Amino acid sequence: MASPAEKTAWRYGVLFCTVLSACAPVAPSAVGQKAPPGAHPDTCWSTVIAPARIETISEQVEVTPAVHDANGQILQPATYATETRQEIVSPRRERFFQTPCPMELTPTYVASLQRALQVRDLYAGPITGTLDAATGRSIRAYQLPLGIDSADLSLEAARKLGLSVLRR
Repeated sequence: MASPAEKTAWRYGVLFCTVLSACAPVAPSAVGQKAPPGAHPDTCWSTVIAPARIETISEQVEVTPAVHDANGQILQPATYATETRQEIVSPRRERFFQTPCPMELTPTYVASLQRALQVRDLYAGPITGTLDAATGRSIRAYQLPLGIDSADLSLEAARKLGLSVLRR
């Protein structure tokens, strides 16, 4: 049977995944979650999806040409129609990034995360040890300069904040 601390860690891990759509273990049975090819099975991942950019182009297209007399005078002007089409400027892209696994996101870890974000003037809420919406917004603000537009904490950001160590 699991200890109370393990149960709490598991609950917070589930809460993190549910509230912030975070990672899940990379096991093939994980519903709706996937990892990049070759990812180690003991790692957790999330994605940032850049939607496709679609441009609408409208053009005037000649339907019937102008009719001219022998002297070049216009007897009947040309007629035009507007044609509109959409073109994909850039396709949808999915970018993976590694995250701390849910079992690592204990209340103590999350409280340390909140303090680290608070010191950087990115989090103004109370230190609760809970991954709430305010914490998610702060995570996103911290990670944007890293090129990660997500409220899911990346392992890269956690390491830069001094919260996670490099594994050898």
